[in-house]
Amino acid sequence: MIATATAKTYQNYIGGEWADSSSGATGENRNPARPGEILGHFQSSAIADVDRAMDAAHGALDGWRKMSPIARGNILYKASQIVERRADEIGEALTREEGKTLKEGKGETLRASAILRFFAGETAQPVGDRLPSSNPTTFLYTERVPLGVVAAITPWNFPIAIPAWKIAPALAYGNTVVFKPAELTPLTATLLVECLAEAGLPPGVLNLVTGSGRAIGDAIVGHEAVNAITFTGSNEVGKALYRRALDSERGVKVQLEMGGKNPVIVLNDADLDLALTQTINGAMMSSGQKCTATSRAFVQRGVYDEFVDKLIARAGSLRVGDPLAATTDLGPLVSAGQRDSVMDYIGIGRAEGGEMVTGGAPEELGDGYFVKPTIFTGIAPTGRLAQEEIFGPVLAVLPIDDPAEGLALANSVKYGLSASIFTRDIATAFGFIRDIDAGIIHVNSETAGAEPHAPFGGMKASSSFSREQGKTAVDFFTQVKTVYFDWAYKAPLADKEEGAGAPA
Repeated sequence: MIATATAKTYQNYIGGEWADSSSGATGENRNPARPGEILGHFQSSAIADVDRAMDAAHGALDGWRKMSPIARGNILYKASQIVERRADEIGEALTREEGKTLKEGKGETLRASAILRFFAGETAQPVGDRLPSSNPTTFLYTERVPLGVVAAITPWNFPIAIPAWKIAPALAYGNTVVFKPAELTPLTATLLVECLAEAGLPPGVLNLVTGSGRAIGDAIVGHEAVNAITFTGSNEVGKALYRRALDSERGVKVQLEMGGKNPVIVLNDADLDLALTQTINGAMMSSGQKCTATSRAFVQRGVYDEFVDKLIARAGSLRVGDPLAATTDLGPLVSAGQRDSVMDYIGIGRAEGGEMVTGGAPEELGDGYFVKPTIFTGIAPTGRLAQEEIFGPVLAVLPIDDPAEGLALANSVKYGLSASIFTRDIATAFGFIRDIDAGIIHVNSETAGAEPHAPFGGMKASSSFSREQGKTAVDFFTQVKTVYFDWAYKAPLADKEEGAGAPA
């Protein structure tokens, strides 16, 4: 348990050592369910700290990339065991600082352990290709080599899983890392770094700097030591970061994950109980603070009224409150700013003529940042509530005449991360898979969720062109060398001086 009265001051991790920032300043980390509870004080890093972290990562790069991949994998595997052993502790810390329920917090922690374990195994997999050559004595092959120093900039909504799926492949393939977690969730990030350090990472291979993105974000992105940036966050910040990297003459590689406006389509032939449960789970769990959360439900008219009635009843039965309590279904949003943003969108929905059939702000829960599961009907497909990412427990339900209309409306937003359809018809399901603009597609399951060994990413404004997780992670975190080796070539021997080498 983390007690307010003895809130600890946590440090940056640079060059294998825990140290205060050069600014001498710290920031408070508070519990969104009880904002008066201080979980810890964290370094408000300055540009000088970024420079130190980059120097440490650059200095450690040569030794780390030359280490046997199997040895790197052994360290990641040990880290996965440490995270698993500390899952109760880390899961509780995650719940206290981010707000998701204790069950979800521990589940996310175990997912991070699984990610580390997966990439530990990937270090023993073959990389590169043996290619035929037109020259019969040329051994033609490719190999993958690390990019160099990777900046990992991560969000608050999955404060251990997303850092794990960026850091683990970066390290597995021989890169070193400077890790900048979200300002709202530095505790979970610090605990992850503790586990990796305990597992035996050499000094400088992984470096942690905490603080405001406004203060040090540009310094990280623009640093001359950075070879690649992997970022998950808002479209606004991601686009600015991408432009900054493109302006660089150093060929910085950029990976972006930037949100979604994820639809479900429920057809007349669907298993309604299954569709109801999965839609509620996708829209409301983690208080809707997932980039893959269900935000729009397009329901065929034959089942629309029944589905909406059951949806209202199910949403109204969800218990909102202390995320540490075993009976709680939804905890708070992560911050006052996020709560206010969601409430603003609820106001927008009403102003646009929508009907809020359940939900709103639960005043009875005190000063925590809570919002009830909220459902709107009567929203226009072109309205802001149906077009913009809300990142809260808010779902718009719209009627459709047929699958074609549902597909057209599902594709009518700028995002393309995740999408789901509920139907018993195989042809309809495969037509949806073919035509939906989404990188992650579900049939008869919720839009949220991804397995550690499967590629993760979207289309359109949701993602850049690369994918995270799974075997495709190697595509971003390495670059290819093509080698032509003529094994039949024999260099001429140098002429010997007369008598040289003759026995005496």
